[in-house]
Amino acid sequence: MEFKQLKSFVEVMHQGGFTQAAKTLHISQSAVSKQIAQLEQSLGTPLLERLGSQLRLTAAGSVVLQRAEGMLRLRDELLTELDDLSHLARGELRLGLPLLGSDALFAGLFAEYRRRYPNISVQLLEGGSRHIEQAVLSGELELGGSLLPNDPQFDCQPFCDEPLDALLPLEHPLATKDEIALEELADTPFLLYQRSFVLNDRLLQACQQMGFTPKEGGRSGQADFLAALVAAGQGVVLLPSVVARGLVRPGVIRLSLKAPDYLRWDIAFIWRRGAYLSKAAQAWLALLRERRFSP
Repeated sequence: MEFKQLKSFVEVMHQGGFTQAAKTLHISQSAVSKQIAQLEQSLGTPLLERLGSQLRLTAAGSVVLQRAEGMLRLRDELLTELDDLSHLARGELRLGLPLLGSDALFAGLFAEYRRRYPNISVQLLEGGSRHIEQAVLSGELELGGSLLPNDPQFDCQPFCDEPLDALLPLEHPLATKDEIALEELADTPFLLYQRSFVLNDRLLQACQQMGFTPKEGGRSGQADFLAALVAAGQGVVLLPSVVARGLVRPGVIRLSLKAPDYLRWDIAFIWRRGAYLSKAAQAWLALLRERRFSP
């Protein structure tokens, strides 16, 4: 049983005969007759009774006509929905954004995406890189913003590569400098991120390379709160330059940081390697390529 056979059968009944159905379908009358015969053969029962020039449905034909109309309607709706998706008239994007820096980097991009594709439903999740990576692998997210992964399970599209700055309390002995080396902060408590932030691992690795283990002065995933702790004299926090610039306030000094090359904020958007990307996800990645961040 094929859709073209069902379509021919429905048209014969709607048009009242084979001749008019053939004209509507733009095929020959013999082709219509053949398709009806093939349908009856596949179902194992006659669907039509021919009484001279009149056609009458059998009991089986009445059932098939009702079901065929529903099946063809569902098929048309399915094709319409798929066409809508291909043209981004509808759909869903499950997107993960880094908790750190999303306001500085992605608020404008998100607004532009919604302007271009108002019928795409966007489901957002924010978190550290580890949280984002796990959500992408589990299928909870289709795309996620994360520090550039070194993991064969992911494909990715780079977006930005920012150096880190140090925010210090105004009264810190080194606050008068323009630039500070990581090892100069060995005696200063470090305000760290939540454990789901891969940036913590890079920071700890860099400190150990410089010959010290940082003293922990507190942890948070909120950059504003970390900056407030700095202003209160609780320690130093290392932040991407684009984020740190917006957090300078009374009692806080921003210094450029001299650190190993790997201690950077290199955000990429990741997805499961080999996974199919929806049109909505492809549109987000295309927008990122248009507006790739540069300091």
